[in-house]
Amino acid sequence: MTTEDTAICSAKGCRLPAVWVLAWNNPKLHTPDRRKTWLACDDHREHLSNFLDLRGFLKDVVTLEDWHRSAADG
Repeated sequence: MTTEDTAICSAKGCRLPAVWVLAWNNPKLHTPDRRKTWLACDDHREHLSNFLDLRGFLKDVVTLEDWHRSAADG
C-alpha cells in the first residue's frame, strides 16, 4: 500500500514507511513465476515473513530499494 509516493507497511494498523518487500506466491492459486508482494517496516518484517513462510508462500525478502532497482533494470 502506498500513500502518495511513500510506501507503507502492509501489517494491519501499521502506518510506518516500508523498508522491505516480501515476495510470495500461493501455489494453489498462482503460476510458479507469479509474485505477489507485501511491504514491511523493520518492526514487522520478521512477523510477516514468518506468516508467509509457515504457509510455504514466501519466495524472497529484499529491501524496497533493491526491489525498485531490479524493476528498473528489467
